[in-house]
Amino acid sequence: MARQGSRADDTGSAESLTVPFPAVAGGMPTVSHRSQTVRSMARRVSWGLGDQAVSSLTNFLVGVYVARSLDATSFGVFSLVWVTYGVLLNVSRGLGTDPLTVRHSGEPGPEWREAVGRSSGTALVLGIAGGLVGVVVGLLIGGSLGNAFVGLGIVLPALLLQDSWRFAFFAVGRGQYAFVNDLVWAAALVPGMVLASHHHTVSGFVLAWGGSSAVAAIVGAAQARILPRPAAFRTWVRLHRDLGYRYLVENVSTSGASQLRAYGLGAIAGLAAVGTVRGAELLIGPFLAVLMGLSLVSVPEAARILRRSPRRLPQFCLVLGSGQALAAMLWGCVLLFVMPASIGHYFLGDVWDESSRLIVPITASVMSASFLTGAAAGLRALGAARRSLRAQLVAAVLYLGGGLAGAAVGGAYGSAWGVVLAQLAGAGVAWWQLRDGLRDHMGGLGPTDRAQDATPPAEPDAPPTEPIPTTGARPAPAATPTPGHPGDGATDDAAAHATGAPRIPVVARLRTTTQPDTQSGSPERSSR
Repeated sequence: MARQGSRADDTGSAESLTVPFPAVAGGMPTVSHRSQTVRSMARRVSWGLGDQAVSSLTNFLVGVYVARSLDATSFGVFSLVWVTYGVLLNVSRGLGTDPLTVRHSGEPGPEWREAVGRSSGTALVLGIAGGLVGVVVGLLIGGSLGNAFVGLGIVLPALLLQDSWRFAFFAVGRGQYAFVNDLVWAAALVPGMVLASHHHTVSGFVLAWGGSSAVAAIVGAAQARILPRPAAFRTWVRLHRDLGYRYLVENVSTSGASQLRAYGLGAIAGLAAVGTVRGAELLIGPFLAVLMGLSLVSVPEAARILRRSPRRLPQFCLVLGSGQALAAMLWGCVLLFVMPASIGHYFLGDVWDESSRLIVPITASVMSASFLTGAAAGLRALGAARRSLRAQLVAAVLYLGGGLAGAAVGGAYGSAWGVVLAQLAGAGVAWWQLRDGLRDHMGGLGPTDRAQDATPPAEPDAPPTEPIPTTGARPAPAATPTPGHPGDGATDDAAAHATGAPRIPVVARLRTTTQPDTQSGSPERSSR
C-alpha cells in the first residue's frame, strides 16, 4: 500500500488510492459525473440518516418508556447515567473510531480490516476499563444512583464495541450494515425492557438497555468477519496519537461539559430539573436523529470534497449546517403548534409540564449547534486537529458556563437559554478556525491541486445482509486515461492503471513525505 503522507491524504479515503478517476476533458467533471457523485453521496447520506433514525428512535423510546415507568427523581438518576455513558462513548470514539474514519475510509481491503480489528479492540479495552471504574464508583456511592452506575459498568464493553462496528461500516460507505446492526439492537431491546419494567428500578433498565447491545455487538463481528484485537490497543493508540489524543480531548470536553452541566444543574436546582432538561431533549430527539445521522457521514464526505475541490469545502459545511438548522426549526414548530399536549403527557407523563416550557430554547440551541457541527466536519476533513480542538474547547467552556450561569438565575429554564447563547458563540469560533485552517491548507497546495475537481465513479450498494468480503477491495472500474502534459500525472496514471498498481492522487504525489503541521509545529505521522 502507498504511504499516506500528506494532510489531505490522511483525511481522504482509501478510494483515492484504488479507484481511478474518470478522464474528463480539461480536468473538470461532466454533468453526468457530477450527477453521479451527487447520487452516490445521497445514497451514503440516506443510509446514515436511516441508521441514525433507528438508533435515535430506539433511544427516544427507551427514554419515554423509562420516564413513564419511573418518577421524576428516578428518571433524573437514569439521565445522569445516560450522560456519563456519553462521556465514555466519546473517549472510545476519540481514541478508536475517529482516527479510523479519518485515515481508513474507502474500500474494505486488508488495510481497513487490520485497522478495524485494532480500533474495535481499542473500544473493547476502554469499555472494560471504564466498566471497572463504574462498578467501583457505584459500590462506593450506594443507593439507587450507585446501583445504576454498577449496571452501566457491567454493560459498557458491549455498548462501546457495538458503536465501533457502526463507524467501521460507515468508514467504507457500508451504512446498510450499520442500519441492520441497529435494527438487531432494537429487536433485542424489546424483551429486555419488558423484563425490566417488572422490577421498576433504574439499574434494571440500564442493564436491559446495555445488555441488549451485546447481541448487536456479536452480530457486528459476524457482519464484518473481523474479531476485535484488544492486544493491539497500544499499537493503535501509538500509530494515531497525533490525532487520537486531540480528538479524545475534543470529544471528552464536549460530552464532559454536558455531564458537568447536568451535575451542576442537579446541585443547583435538584435532580428533577435534570429530568426536565432530559425530557425536553427527548422531544427534540427525532430531529437529533437527522443531526447525528449526518455526522456519521459528514467527515468522509467532507474529505472527498476536499480531495476533489478544496475551494468547495466551506460551501459544503455551510449547506450542512444550514440544512440542519432549518430542520431543527421546522421540528420545533411541529412541537409548538402541531403536536397536542395530550401526546406530550402520554410520552413524558409528569415530566411534560416542565419540559414543554423548554421547547423554544432547546430548539434554538440545536439550531446554533448545527452551524458548529458543520464547521467541525470541515476541520476534521482538513486534519486540522489542533484548530478543531481549540474550537471545541472554547465551545465546551462556553456551554458549561452558560448552562450553569443560567441555572443559577432561572433553574432548568435559565440553563436552557444560557446554552443557546453559548452555542451561538461557539459556532462563531468554529467557523473562524475553519477559515484559517482552509487558508493554511490552500497555502500548501500547488496550482494543480487547487484546481483539482475530479469525480470518482459511484459503486452500487452491497446487499445489507451480505457479509463484508474477506479479501481486498472490489476491482476498480476500467477507465481510459488521456495523455497529459509532463508533470500533470496523466502518464503515471495510465501506467498505474495498466499494471494494476494503486493510483496516487495529485496531492499525494506532491507530498508523500512527512509534512510538518503548521498549527502544532510537530510532524503529522502517516498511517500504513
